[in-house]
Amino acid sequence: MNKEVRISAHAHELRLVHPWRIAGTSGSITHQTVIVELTNDDGVVALGEAAPAAAYGESVAGVLAALARMDPAMLVFEDVAGSMAGLADIPGLPIAARCALNLALLDGAARIHGQALHDYLGLGFREGRHVTSFSIGIDLPEIIRKKVLAAAAFPVLKLKLGDPRDMENFAVLREAAPDKSVRLDANEGWKTREEALRMIERLVATDPNIQFIEQPMPRYASPRDMRWLKERSPLPVFADESCHTVNNIALCAECFHGVNVKLIKAGGVSMAMETLAAARQAGLKTMIGCMIETSLQISAAAHLAELADYLDLDGSLLIANDPYTGVTAEQGVLSFAGAGEKFGLQVRPRVSTMAQDAAFTFVHHTTAYTPPGASTRGG
Repeated sequence: MNKEVRISAHAHELRLVHPWRIAGTSGSITHQTVIVELTNDDGVVALGEAAPAAAYGESVAGVLAALARMDPAMLVFEDVAGSMAGLADIPGLPIAARCALNLALLDGAARIHGQALHDYLGLGFREGRHVTSFSIGIDLPEIIRKKVLAAAAFPVLKLKLGDPRDMENFAVLREAAPDKSVRLDANEGWKTREEALRMIERLVATDPNIQFIEQPMPRYASPRDMRWLKERSPLPVFADESCHTVNNIALCAECFHGVNVKLIKAGGVSMAMETLAAARQAGLKTMIGCMIETSLQISAAAHLAELADYLDLDGSLLIANDPYTGVTAEQGVLSFAGAGEKFGLQVRPRVSTMAQDAAFTFVHHTTAYTPPGASTRGG
């Protein structure tokens, strides 16, 4: 029998350690995310998160409004797949809302089964094997130097590009960290294929040890231009803004060497897992990335680490008021060994987050609901 469910959600303001800026933005010192709790009548409390991106036309207010209209009776821990199928039929439901609900449903399902999420999904998680990069946002060269030195414990750095000082910023990074592995991310910052190739060639000429570059050109660039760049680039080119779900993989296989899959773009762990599997099947390299997020969503993504060639799960490391504990990243190595919670997403609140920084909060109560086929379908 499926259990009665309650849903509550609130906005939480995250304070960044340093102002955060990427190509095409003015930068910010705060970031808003949405936290969701699902509770059934057995007392199982499950957590989800979504950090909506304005770049994709979504907002915290829009996500909260959509969740407030949600019939929680559609959400069943015992049938994650059926619940997600129901959400797919809701017109206009923000991807970020779907993401938060998917995380919470999987958290609850794995808790009920007494398993960590990576085991519930059949993936496992090898301790000591998964290393995340640490991102350095666009800034003044002297600030870049300070950020790089402060990140001395991390063996892999990712530098954000798409600024007139790109070459100077990269030179400063290399002066401060001459031997570290480095990845580059232009975040659509170079507008033509010629500009993108010219910048990539200039960067490689100064350092042959760069691993790859993400999204050199805008997502709306023509496939012809993207293929042109892929054929000529001296670095592997990864899609970020051009890759959201499994539906983008065929084109990405033509235009890129790899893809950066994020839970918030895909709509949760379930779709991200499907997208990563399709990318690997298509011969693409895979990376799991993030936005500015708490340890709740970072931990959810880390449970998929076995499906990735590269990891960029540092969003919670960039904030000063992370409200959760979960996966850790000592010296860049992701680990669940010290997680206080052993089941589900393996996260715990540091404080009563539902009472803090809540710009808007709502609570729903509902009766038990059984989707079609729920009694025979697994999570």
